[in-house]
Amino acid sequence: MSLRGPIMRFGALLPLALAALAVAQTATPPTSTSPAFSARTTLVLVPALVRTKAGKLVFTLTANDFAITDDGIEQKVTVEENTDDEPLALVVAIETGGSGAPKLDTYRHLETAIESVVGDVPHEVAVVGFDREPKLFRDFTSNLDVVGGAIDGLRPGRGAGAILDALAFSVDLLRHRPSEYRRAILLISETIDHGSHVTMDEALRAISDTNTAIYTIAFSSPKSDARRYASEELPTVRDGTTLTNPNPQHPGGCMAKDPNPDPGTSQGKLSQGYDCLGQLLPPLALVKMAVIAAREGMRRNAPETVAHLTGGEYFPFNNVHNLESSLLAISNHIPNRYVLSFQPQSPHPGLHSIEVQLREHPNLVVTARRGYWADNSETVGERAPSPHP
Repeated sequence: MSLRGPIMRFGALLPLALAALAVAQTATPPTSTSPAFSARTTLVLVPALVRTKAGKLVFTLTANDFAITDDGIEQKVTVEENTDDEPLALVVAIETGGSGAPKLDTYRHLETAIESVVGDVPHEVAVVGFDREPKLFRDFTSNLDVVGGAIDGLRPGRGAGAILDALAFSVDLLRHRPSEYRRAILLISETIDHGSHVTMDEALRAISDTNTAIYTIAFSSPKSDARRYASEELPTVRDGTTLTNPNPQHPGGCMAKDPNPDPGTSQGKLSQGYDCLGQLLPPLALVKMAVIAAREGMRRNAPETVAHLTGGEYFPFNNVHNLESSLLAISNHIPNRYVLSFQPQSPHPGLHSIEVQLREHPNLVVTARRGYWADNSETVGERAPSPHP
């Protein structure tokens, strides 16, 4: 994640944060059968990608170059070694309904690209298609030709895509893979969820309580385009004799548009406000704002939000070229990430906000996992598999 700093007025947002946190903590979560972080988990893993501002990957950093805070409290950082040789379990989840149906021809013959993504390690790949509900089209297999055939065989579905249901379904599939496997999801979908039965808070927990990295390639939902246009471009407020828009992207200041954003990244106002507040608020308030930012992000752009939360990457998708270049970038970045770790001291149950920064490297940009979920468990957590392929 690019490191944003800045300042904003937050008095009016704090009551909203309190309310959102209460909802998140009282919601009934989905049943989990795989290793999850517990309130006594001894190790949290954080994948991190480091690049120059020109986009060149950086491989030479050590643990002393990184600073990690867990809910605003700095942690002792370790860099995990030799994680690239671990086997990989990958779910490819593709939207077949709604706005995803016309895109299906674009995904034909992806087996070569998927092969690049999994690399040379032992692997298992499953294919999930989803419209208003997810379906397993191909169970886990190491045969990438079979995977390609399953993707080629996807047909238009009924109803718009329930993204959160598909993610929860995919995470559940990965829960049952051997513990030595790294776990990842490649999601190809529109940006807005439609009609998921999984609640926002259940989805937030499902994607945050296990070491599953989610990589997303998404095209704009018509609903999202219309809402952005109405919010940022239509003149809706009378200013003297003219109409102006109340939500322009003002230059300068904390809430301004980032002049050097990560490629393909968008940012909602409330989520941006959370980034700004991170420099000002005490740890408890950081937790509350993390919940608000995550839930707001899920509504605005679910694929982007889950990618950031889990330490994966988000790419916009407009055509075949975008798709191919995104998959190439993913395959290049997967083996070249640092896997950082820390041991939290008595972590509270619920969502934790992670911030990763670089010490004394102002010309470098780090993209890293933003959070994890700790269960209220009496069992000491074992070392979970690496969160990053």
